Amino acid sequence: MKGLGRLALAFALFLAPVAARADVKALAEAAKKEGELTWYVAHYTSEGAEDLGRGFTEMYGVKVNVVRTTAQVAYQRLLQDIKNNQTICDVFSSTDLGHYARLKAEGRFDKYIPEATPKISPIFQNFDPDGFYHPTAAGLVVLTYNTSKVKPEDAPKKWEDLLDIKWKGKVSTGHPGFSGYVGTWVLSMKKLYGWQYFEKLEKNKPQIGRSINDTVTALNAGERQVAAGADGSTLFSAARGNPLAVSYPSDGAVLIISPSAIMKGTKHPNAAKLFMEYLYSIEASKINAKHFGVPLRPEVASPPGAKPISEIKLIRPTVAEVDKGIPEVIEQWRDTFGN
Repeated sequence: MKGLGRLALAFALFLAPVAARADVKALAEAAKKEGELTWYVAHYTSEGAEDLGRGFTEMYGVKVNVVRTTAQVAYQRLLQDIKNNQTICDVFSSTDLGHYARLKAEGRFDKYIPEATPKISPIFQNFDPDGFYHPTAAGLVVLTYNTSKVKPEDAPKKWEDLLDIKWKGKVSTGHPGFSGYVGTWVLSMKKLYGWQYFEKLEKNKPQIGRSINDTVTALNAGERQVAAGADGSTLFSAARGNPLAVSYPSDGAVLIISPSAIMKGTKHPNAAKLFMEYLYSIEASKINAKHFGVPLRPEVASPPGAKPISEIKLIRPTVAEVDKGIPEVIEQWRDTFGN
C-alpha cells in the first residue's frame, strides 16, 4: 500500500501544471537583449513607481517605461489595448483584485512564479494558487489628518467618526471609480456598516478626488482636515515636513494587497519575468520602504512612523469579494454622491 501511495503521489505531481521558471542570470542576459519593458502600474505614487523603475534599470540595464495611473484607468487602458489587438503592457500592476480574477479567467496572463517567492514574508505567499499573479505591493487605508488643524486627541479614532457633523466640509476621499484602494475601502465600509454609512457621509459633503493620494494634497493645502487616506503616501509626505499624521482605526485598517502579472503575448517576456523577480528583491523592498510602502521582504524594516502589520487590526477582503463588490459599489457611489 505504501508503494501504491508513493506511486499515486508521483503521478499527481507529474500531472500538476508547472509554472514557468528561469535561471535569473540567464534571464538577465535575455532581458538585456530585449532592452525594455512597459509597466502599467497603480501601486505607488508616481515618484515611487519611477524610483522603482530606475532601480531596475540601474541593476540590469533594461529600461522601464513607467505608465502610472489610478487602478481603473490602468485597467481601461489595458482593455483598450486588448480590444485593438495591441501588446503594449508587459507587466500589469493594479490595486483592484477584481482585475486579476477577470483577466486570469480570460487567459490574459502568462504563468510565472518568481524564484524569490519563498523569500518574501509568508502573508504574501501563495496568493494565487495557480501562479498567474503575485503580490508585489501592500498598503493600508487608514484615517489621516492635518496636524495643524486637528489635535491628535481630537482626530478620528474609528471609521464612524468621519460621520460626525463636526467634520462637515472637512473630509477628503478618493473615488472608487478610479482608485482600487478607495474601491476596496468603500467595499469594506459597506460590509461593516451597510450602505447607510455613505449616505451619512454624503451629508458631510466630502471633497472627492480620484486617486487616494489626492487626499494628501487636500490635507496639505488645508482644504480638508481629515481623510480616508493611504498610510504610505501620507507618512511619506509627513516625513518631508508636511503637517500630516495617520490614525489606525480601532474598527480595522483596510489591508490592500496589490499583485502584478505578466501579460500573455508580451514582446518582452524575459524582461517582464526579470522585473517580477526584481519586485521581490531586497533592493526593491528598500525603495518601497523609502516611499513608506509595506516591504515584502522580512529583512527590510517597516518605514519610520509606520506600525508593523502584525500590530494592526486589519480588514482584508477576499479576491472574490473585491471582484464582485467593487463594480457594485462604484454604481452605488455615483448614485449617492452624483459623480
